[in-house]
Amino acid sequence: MSLLEDPMHPGEVLKELYLDPLDIGAIGLARRLGVPRTRIERLVKGATSMTPDTALRLAHVFNTTPEYWMNMQTNFDMHAAIQQIDVSDIEPLVA
Repeated sequence: MSLLEDPMHPGEVLKELYLDPLDIGAIGLARRLGVPRTRIERLVKGATSMTPDTALRLAHVFNTTPEYWMNMQTNFDMHAAIQQIDVSDIEPLVA
Protein backbone atom coordinates (compact mmCIF):
# COMPACT_ATOMS: atom_id res chain seq x y z
CA MET A 1 0.00 0.00 0.00
CA SER A 2 1.37 3.45 -0.86
CA LEU A 3 1.85 6.24 1.65
CA LEU A 4 -0.94 8.16 -0.05
CA GLU A 5 -3.36 5.28 0.55
CA ASP A 6 -2.31 4.75 4.17
CA PRO A 7 -0.33 7.79 5.40
CA MET A 8 1.91 7.51 8.43
CA HIS A 9 1.42 9.74 11.46
CA PRO A 10 4.14 12.44 11.47
CA GLY A 11 5.30 11.16 14.86
CA GLU A 12 5.98 7.75 13.35
CA VAL A 13 7.96 9.38 10.54
CA LEU A 14 9.87 11.43 13.11
CA LYS A 15 10.82 8.31 15.03
CA GLU A 16 11.63 6.01 12.10
CA LEU A 17 13.39 8.44 9.76
CA TYR A 18 15.03 10.85 12.19
CA LEU A 19 15.25 9.78 15.84
CA ASP A 20 16.18 6.11 15.38
CA PRO A 21 18.88 6.67 12.71
CA LEU A 22 20.40 9.52 14.74
CA ASP A 23 20.14 7.48 17.96
CA ILE A 24 18.42 10.35 19.76
CA GLY A 25 15.44 9.92 22.02
CA ALA A 26 12.37 12.07 22.53
CA ILE A 27 13.87 13.68 25.62
CA GLY A 28 17.08 14.64 23.84
CA LEU A 29 15.16 16.09 20.91
CA ALA A 30 12.81 17.98 23.21
CA ARG A 31 15.79 19.58 24.96
CA ARG A 32 17.30 20.58 21.63
CA LEU A 33 13.97 22.05 20.47
CA GLY A 34 13.24 23.80 23.77
CA VAL A 35 9.88 22.08 24.25
CA PRO A 36 8.46 19.86 27.01
CA ARG A 37 9.56 16.23 26.66
CA THR A 38 5.91 15.15 26.76
CA ARG A 39 5.23 17.00 23.51
CA ILE A 40 7.72 14.86 21.60
CA GLU A 41 6.88 11.66 23.48
CA ARG A 42 3.17 12.06 22.71
CA LEU A 43 3.88 12.98 19.08
CA VAL A 44 6.07 9.90 18.57
CA LYS A 45 3.34 7.69 20.09
CA GLY A 46 0.73 9.23 17.79
CA ALA A 47 -1.19 10.52 20.80
CA THR A 48 -1.07 14.14 19.64
CA SER A 49 -1.03 15.98 16.33
CA MET A 50 1.74 18.00 14.73
CA THR A 51 1.38 21.70 15.50
CA PRO A 52 2.75 24.62 13.52
CA ASP A 53 5.07 25.43 16.43
CA THR A 54 6.53 21.93 16.49
CA ALA A 55 6.72 21.84 12.68
CA LEU A 56 8.78 25.05 12.66
CA ARG A 57 11.16 23.66 15.27
CA LEU A 58 11.55 20.29 13.55
CA ALA A 59 12.09 21.97 10.18
CA HIS A 60 14.92 24.00 11.64
CA VAL A 61 16.66 21.16 13.45
CA PHE A 62 16.34 18.64 10.59
CA ASN A 63 16.79 21.08 7.69
CA THR A 64 13.35 20.39 6.25
CA THR A 65 10.36 22.71 5.86
CA PRO A 66 7.44 23.27 8.22
CA GLU A 67 5.15 22.33 5.34
CA TYR A 68 6.79 18.90 5.17
CA TRP A 69 5.63 18.18 8.71
CA MET A 70 2.23 19.88 8.48
CA ASN A 71 1.37 18.18 5.18
CA MET A 72 2.02 14.80 6.80
CA GLN A 73 -0.45 15.69 9.54
CA THR A 74 -3.03 16.94 7.04
CA ASN A 75 -2.73 13.77 4.95
CA PHE A 76 -3.01 11.59 8.05
CA ASP A 77 -6.06 13.51 9.33
CA MET A 78 -7.81 13.49 5.94
CA HIS A 79 -7.27 9.75 5.56
CA ALA A 80 -8.78 9.19 9.02
CA ALA A 81 -11.74 11.44 8.21
CA ILE A 82 -12.43 9.62 4.93
CA GLN A 83 -12.50 6.33 6.83
CA GLN A 84 -14.89 7.65 9.52
CA ILE A 85 -17.24 10.13 7.86
CA ASP A 86 -20.00 9.13 5.45
CA VAL A 87 -20.87 11.97 3.07
CA SER A 88 -22.82 9.86 0.60
CA ASP A 89 -26.17 11.35 1.62
CA ILE A 90 -25.04 14.97 1.07
CA GLU A 91 -26.37 16.35 -2.18
CA PRO A 92 -23.93 18.66 -3.99
CA LEU A 93 -25.02 22.21 -4.81
CA VAL A 94 -25.03 23.23 -8.43
CA ALA A 95 -24.27 26.85 -9.34
